[in-house]
Amino acid sequence: MNINKHWIAVYTRARWEKKVSQLLSNKNIENYCPLNKVVRQWSDRKKIVLEPLFTSYVFVNTNIDEYLSIRKTDGIINFVYWLGKPAVIKNAEIESIKSFLSDYTDVELEKIDVNVNEEVKIIHGPLFSMKGKVIEVQFNYVKVMLPSIGYSMVAKVPKSHIAKISLNSPSSILRVI
Repeated sequence: MNINKHWIAVYTRARWEKKVSQLLSNKNIENYCPLNKVVRQWSDRKKIVLEPLFTSYVFVNTNIDEYLSIRKTDGIINFVYWLGKPAVIKNAEIESIKSFLSDYTDVELEKIDVNVNEEVKIIHGPLFSMKGKVIEVQFNYVKVMLPSIGYSMVAKVPKSHIAKISLNSPSSILRVI
């Protein structure tokens, strides 16, 4: 049995993220469905609801021996592939998502080009001491890139929580506008 586990993403039926997560948990397969706290307004009230951050995606910490069991789970359409193999997501990126969602609400996703890279270091807050690839900083918004899955998370973060990392190229310096 292969004990080398790694995170992969599975693509689910529309609006089945929570159900797929529960079905995988019932099979004792470790998974993570990032849930975003969002304020929804009805005509008579406001309520905080938990919605999947990534539509139609659930992350699974698995090894190759569990692929068939995962693939046969109701609601899973397929694995997310990169270069013909299931895309592996770094553990640090999963932890970043967890940390980000534990400290921020109403997080938004923006599709990004996975080739854009600017190096920064977080000097305060939930992602303290992490070096990351940031798309840009404007006003109080920071776009943190997760290259394995091709999305960025957007949250209001004080500018004072970000430090520039000067690399050899002037184009690699974080710009605060």
